[in-house]
Amino acid sequence: MMKSIALFCGAASGNDVKYSELAAEFGMECARRGLVLYYGGARVGLMHAAAQAALNAGGTVIGVTPTFFSKDVVQADNITELIHVASMSERKQLLEKRADSFVAIPGAFGTMDEFFELLTDAELGLHHKPVALLNAYGFYDHIISQLELFMKEGFLKKCHFDLLIIANSVGELFSKIENYNNTNDQEWLERIKN
Repeated sequence: MMKSIALFCGAASGNDVKYSELAAEFGMECARRGLVLYYGGARVGLMHAAAQAALNAGGTVIGVTPTFFSKDVVQADNITELIHVASMSERKQLLEKRADSFVAIPGAFGTMDEFFELLTDAELGLHHKPVALLNAYGFYDHIISQLELFMKEGFLKKCHFDLLIIANSVGELFSKIENYNNTNDQEWLERIKN
């Protein structure tokens, strides 16, 4: 049973208020479902919008932040718990260990770094948890097309592409996460591992 979810998203708000509204909708839905929301621990951008909405709806929000971020500008000060780690890598490892599922909403380099590491770990069978892209407004259409190209050109197995949940709305996202079925190739995993 899913009890928590990790969110990867922008430390910026983007050029359109619809992105902050999307993040807030996601945060509120986490609270409504009683899910602990893990995120990057920031009080800026979409991260702040999601965390604040979850808190305002009575949810539990746990941030994981590297110590090098400014306490005055970046680090959140009003969430349920803020965990300090030494590096971005340590943050990803802790989120992977603690959360039951992972979702990327609009963001940029950091969001993609976190998202692809968690997706790669799913491909390698290092975890069996849902990894999802919330593709609202077609934000990730080009990323999805690139993944399809990887598959077409023989660099990505279909069973690994199918590990990724793609949803266009918050409602669809949670429905797909709840009905997630890991499609990994167990024979392939046995061949590549000791």
